[in-house]
Amino acid sequence: MALIVQKYGGTSVGSAERIQVVARRIAKTAAAGHSVVVVVSAMGKTTDTLVKLANEVSSNPSRRELDMLLSTGEQVSIALLSMALQELGQPAVSLTGAQVGIVTEATHTRARILSIETDRLHRHLNNGEVVVVAGFQGISSLADLEITTLGRGGSDTSAVALAASLKADACEIYTDVPGILTADPRIVPDARLMKEITADEMLELASLGAKVLHPRAVEIARNYGVTLVVRSSWSDAPGTRVVSPIPQPRSLEGLEIAQPVDGVAFDTDQAKVAMLRVPDHPGIAARLFREIAQQALNVDLIIQSVHEGNLNDIAFTVTKPSLNRAEAVAAAIAPALRHDPDPNSSEAEVMVERNMAKVSISGAGMIGRPGVAAQMFSTLASAGVNIEMISTSEVQVSCAITEADCDRAIAALCETFKVTTSPSNLGNVHLVKDADTPPVRGAALDHNQARIAIRQVPDRPGMAARIFALLAEHTVSVDMIIQSQRCRWIEGTVTRDIAFTIARSDVEVAYELLNKAIMEWGCEDVLVDTAIAKVSIVGIGMVHRPGVAAQMFEAIAQRGINIQMIATSEIKVSCLVAEADGVSALQAVHDVFGLAGNTRIDVPA
Repeated sequence: MALIVQKYGGTSVGSAERIQVVARRIAKTAAAGHSVVVVVSAMGKTTDTLVKLANEVSSNPSRRELDMLLSTGEQVSIALLSMALQELGQPAVSLTGAQVGIVTEATHTRARILSIETDRLHRHLNNGEVVVVAGFQGISSLADLEITTLGRGGSDTSAVALAASLKADACEIYTDVPGILTADPRIVPDARLMKEITADEMLELASLGAKVLHPRAVEIARNYGVTLVVRSSWSDAPGTRVVSPIPQPRSLEGLEIAQPVDGVAFDTDQAKVAMLRVPDHPGIAARLFREIAQQALNVDLIIQSVHEGNLNDIAFTVTKPSLNRAEAVAAAIAPALRHDPDPNSSEAEVMVERNMAKVSISGAGMIGRPGVAAQMFSTLASAGVNIEMISTSEVQVSCAITEADCDRAIAALCETFKVTTSPSNLGNVHLVKDADTPPVRGAALDHNQARIAIRQVPDRPGMAARIFALLAEHTVSVDMIIQSQRCRWIEGTVTRDIAFTIARSDVEVAYELLNKAIMEWGCEDVLVDTAIAKVSIVGIGMVHRPGVAAQMFEAIAQRGINIQMIATSEIKVSCLVAEADGVSALQAVHDVFGLAGNTRIDVPA
């Protein structure tokens, strides 16, 4: 029979009664002939209570002592659940992370898993016992036995890492919702349950704030081909299956810190269309891309840069055979977008670049590692390659460059990231879809971001690398990155603006770092905006399907909402809007793509 890893969150084991319900479910699985390893979180709000106690006795609790304290929560859960199983006649044993041999980095409160010893687990399983493991925790080494914790989402991460190490047939994540939903039901009450979602899509949604699965857990599942199922512990409904690609051979040593990049890709069939100084008001992007979609033109990268005054730049890439039609559409619509009736006005100026290429790095190991993108930019700079456009997602970073630089860029990236091949379609290797695949699988709203813009950055190789390497050195992760298409001559130097989004909690650190550095770099100033929200759609079905972005922009415009920035990747489109418009924008895109279900889903607060 099968080897199954089950994980139960804090609400699922929040009381003695709930623990008994969970025990009956586990015993039923074992009675069906399956071997079962169970990972459990601390009961209810136990972790929050322990953190509060720590702050009551210390103004700055030691990270080591916090790990000692917080790890006790899961030990209570595993002991009680093992007792409940034994009461049902099911042999069971509880084990802490140390007793299992979950070895992590020597980093307190946010350690990553390096390896898991499985000998003891197999001994207990061979004896017919259910093994109940404390999630969220490990030890820094088998010799020192220093207790570490994994940070937010740690029990999810523990469960999937155990499933990968044991080569389990499935990892079932039990929670207080029926599975993965098309949006947060607290904001969109008619959000629909998905039966299935790819790991690539789930990575994007998890990183955009979907709280059912932590991105680190999805990353491990994707890297090692673990089958994930997200289900409710309150019902027997089948939940949502998260489908991972067939994995590349990969060592279980350095489990969470393995090679972050597993592929380099290129596409020389690229051309760029840019509209400069476009009026900044609702509906502009919708109108442009509606016309593009009506011509059945497939658009790859789309960026809308931070506005200056009341003007924006919008740029997008298409295949070279499509360039003439795309340019004609942009030129035809440009006069209607101008406020200035003068036909010689510089507003909505159309510019094209015919000989472009796109180079990309991909790998689920990029998650939570702010230095990977910076390393790519630095590599390109060292090779003398200037970056024209940047597109980022959780598992891929793409740069548009001059086609003549492509071979040099690929060689440099393969050397830096120790990748020996660079197939041109690598970015789509995991994106299996058919005609029935919906263009959009889910939508998300992120209220926890801020935008930083650096004005008048010298336009030469290495500047993006310097900016993002500085942030990476101080563990500041960057999300959207937009480089303006408009150039300015400042004292004989060509400059562009660069804008990006980061977590609001990192704003103070990032602003201080950048404000000190811009004098040396020759930039003008650093601007911060925290009153923003990011609305995103995710779906593998949007690949090579014209008009998806246009539908999103149109839906937002119909609510009278202005889009401040746009960034896209292969399976994601993100728009920045004013914070006050975030909920309305999410509801608009959820409606336009038909993501609503027929049943209202109630979720605990």
